[in-house]
Amino acid sequence: MAPKVLISDKLSPAAVQIFKDRGIEVDFQPDLGKDKEKLAEIIGNYDGLAIRSATRVTPTILDNASNLKVIGRAGIGTDNIDKDAASKKGVIVMNTPFGNMITTAEHAIAMMFAVARQIPEASQSTHAGKWEKSKFMGTELTGKTLGVIGAGNIGGIVCDRARGLKMKVLAFDPFLSTEKANKMGVEKVELDDLIKRADFITLHVPKTEQTANMITAERIAAMKPGVRIINCARGGLVDEVALAEALKSGHVAGAAFDVFAEEPAKENPLFNLPNVVVTPHLGAATTEAQENVALQVADQMANYLLTGAVENALNMPSVTAEEAKVMGPWLKLAGHLGSFVGQMTDEPIKAINILYDGAVAEMNLDALNCGLIAGIMKRANPDVNMVSAPIVAKERGIKISTTNQDKSGTFDGYIKVTVVTSKRERSVAGTVFSDGKPRFIQIKGINIDAEIGAHMLYTTNEDVPGIIGLLGNTMGKNGVNIANFTLGRNAVGGEAIALLYVDNPIPADVLKTLDGTGMFTQVKPLAFDVA
Repeated sequence: MAPKVLISDKLSPAAVQIFKDRGIEVDFQPDLGKDKEKLAEIIGNYDGLAIRSATRVTPTILDNASNLKVIGRAGIGTDNIDKDAASKKGVIVMNTPFGNMITTAEHAIAMMFAVARQIPEASQSTHAGKWEKSKFMGTELTGKTLGVIGAGNIGGIVCDRARGLKMKVLAFDPFLSTEKANKMGVEKVELDDLIKRADFITLHVPKTEQTANMITAERIAAMKPGVRIINCARGGLVDEVALAEALKSGHVAGAAFDVFAEEPAKENPLFNLPNVVVTPHLGAATTEAQENVALQVADQMANYLLTGAVENALNMPSVTAEEAKVMGPWLKLAGHLGSFVGQMTDEPIKAINILYDGAVAEMNLDALNCGLIAGIMKRANPDVNMVSAPIVAKERGIKISTTNQDKSGTFDGYIKVTVVTSKRERSVAGTVFSDGKPRFIQIKGINIDAEIGAHMLYTTNEDVPGIIGLLGNTMGKNGVNIANFTLGRNAVGGEAIALLYVDNPIPADVLKTLDGTGMFTQVKPLAFDVA
């Protein structure tokens, strides 16, 4: 059955066509996002939800989203999506961080020009028939120092444009290396140094616990007299009340804001102050940007629903279409390994240790970790998936550790997972053969070569004669057909294991019969999702 996507906000018709061209059923209801009751009523019918800013995805909406797999936000900001609730529900949240980068950067530059030359006030005065030429004395940008807070995608473009304007650029960004800063032609500095030296300051960071109200009254007081501040990033980065006071006192010569702590902003401390330029969150508001983000979100959602590729996700590792092709069998293997130890473990898990060896160690380990942890967690919660599994594990206090190493054995690559409980450690390893089929290659340190099937039987016993016959005869007498039979032992007469791949679930009375023979220390049926 083709996936179904609901578009509940105004989106480009070209985006609708992308879904249709990819064979995805699309329901375009551009005004539905404003009706949260109706949205909650019908959201359970869809695999994907494409939105802009009007739709609010609340826990109530998500509670009703029984089939939802992905939410795509055409734009950068996802404040209108409850990402914690989406993650717990196992729903991927994507945005489109690159479609409006240039547009937003250009708006910041335009706002900087506007506040430097008092263009809005001068325009309003001239429209009113006044000719107040001497009143609007501006300042040049050339030769001035611009402080850029956040030198990522958008901030980086602002840096480039500012250098073209012959400005000296200071950049504060914890993730900016000195080498990268040198290549960009900017000076990497600490925030307090930037605050003291800049003539203009522009912000380009997301709003997080660390960045909320980062421009405090104290930092404003430490700025150069006559500084001008531009914010086209997110509301709430600047103490607006403190800034308003600094503007009134003249310590800050001007400000240009496109975003505000409360939006839509009908009232704000910055409104109606001289030399304050304000716009209603227009950073991404160009025809080109709106088209770009709409097409990008449609492509991303279609790729995920049809191929499993994850791009620009905010609550799980991204997996490109190319990675998905190569990693597909390894992701299946990771899930099977997790499922094995999950089904074998009855007591609370304290830690999960994952080893990646050889070729697989070069792959997207974050994504593989999510798949493996999901396999483990499904035993306790069948609805868990790659998105929600790490959250479930964290909530239970399970420690996750990952190790990767160069090729160290017979196989080009393998994955080994060890689950630690208060009573024992249990491990299993697997690989992917050249035919693309995952295999178990080691259980409890005992080497095997076992094909993985939907229905399996795992047994442990002392290495004595007769086990093969006992298992075969018991299965045959009860009409259970064996597709594959694998044995292994740690030493002659030591501990031995058997792993049977059978065509159908093994009846309970057959398991009871085997257990009653006294020949086995463990008889455990297993089930794997091999679809």
